[in-house]
Amino acid sequence: MVDLPPPDEPVPSARALLKERDYVLFWGTRWTGSFASQIQSVAMGWQMYALARLERSVEESAFLVGMIGLAAFVPVFLLTLPAGEAADRYDRKKVLLLCLSGEIVSVLVLAFATVNGHASPGLLLVVAALFGASRAFFAPANTALGPMLVPRKLLPRAIAWNSLAWQTASIAGPAAAGLLVARSAETAYFTTFALYGLSAVLVFSIRANAKPETNPGSRWQLVKEGLAYVWRQKIVFGAISLDLFAVLLGGATALLPVFARDVLHVGAEGFGLLRAAPAMGATAVALWLAANPIRSKAGLFMFGGVAVFGMATVVFGLSKSLWLSVAALAVLGGADMLSVFVRQTLVQLVTPDHMRGRVASVSSVFIGASNELGEFESGVVARILGPVGAAVFGGVGAVMVTGLWAKLFPDLRRADRLE
Repeated sequence: MVDLPPPDEPVPSARALLKERDYVLFWGTRWTGSFASQIQSVAMGWQMYALARLERSVEESAFLVGMIGLAAFVPVFLLTLPAGEAADRYDRKKVLLLCLSGEIVSVLVLAFATVNGHASPGLLLVVAALFGASRAFFAPANTALGPMLVPRKLLPRAIAWNSLAWQTASIAGPAAAGLLVARSAETAYFTTFALYGLSAVLVFSIRANAKPETNPGSRWQLVKEGLAYVWRQKIVFGAISLDLFAVLLGGATALLPVFARDVLHVGAEGFGLLRAAPAMGATAVALWLAANPIRSKAGLFMFGGVAVFGMATVVFGLSKSLWLSVAALAVLGGADMLSVFVRQTLVQLVTPDHMRGRVASVSSVFIGASNELGEFESGVVARILGPVGAAVFGGVGAVMVTGLWAKLFPDLRRADRLE
């Protein structure tokens, strides 16, 4: 475990992080890269549904939207463990630059295909796979690089701000995407290209040594060591698996194009508002966390956040009113911000530096499964139960998972301090 300041020693303020040039650049690239990837994901889902509805039913089109998640997850599943080993062996800055290059290529293909009228469901699935392969290597390298750029005494504060950057970008990104696709899909793609370019410039500007200490052993031995560590650390395993199953079941946001067009009948403009709603709730909770750090009962806060997430998903699924749907999504976004903020901070605090890449890779598999497979699950269930039934089914499932995990992982439930 990392050496944390004793309870009576104050944690340095966020101002101290601003003096660390390389960390500020890292924070910027973490935010812009996450923001861009969220815009790209949402734009692809919206475009897939719009193209599919030209020839297919609502249920069949929703299924194809879910297929984007599956296409993106398959390379994540196949490549993430080797990617974690790579993040613990090679220069992490160079790994990030290669990943950003792959993401730039993927979004440019979509942008020019859309402008020229050549976009198709098949092309979207191929690009989703390329996008997933890039993200498989990006996540562990990005997570492992941050702690290398700050003094150890600033590590708890840096971990909290890393989580805040990812969470605000990952929920504000879809909101921005909703507004951009309301104008045009190519606008969203070219905006994403500019953000990826900015992220690459920020990574390139980091001066610190980003190569980890050499880990002895073969690649397979290192991968096994990472898996064994996650399994032994029940707080880590419980936290990331809770996210996996709760979001896997409660991924109603993947169906927002369906709800906007064929359930609430609010079109692209209403879709933008629905996509902005989780960001409203998440931003409010993020500001609250910044002013009022969680000082005790962190585990209970996390479980409570997941439970509220599930209940808000049920309300959203049953709603026939745009404004009730917006309110439910705002609560959903705030609850998600709370639970994931606690989870990510707990995982990084208990992981030593030489293991960060591999632990991050395992976490990425779980996060990828919850997001991309959650989209696929929502599409499949929507094909059977319809979009409303899929949302209600997922929300109820997320609440049930919360209660089960609270019983299975008592140490996680009793987790207290985040500093």
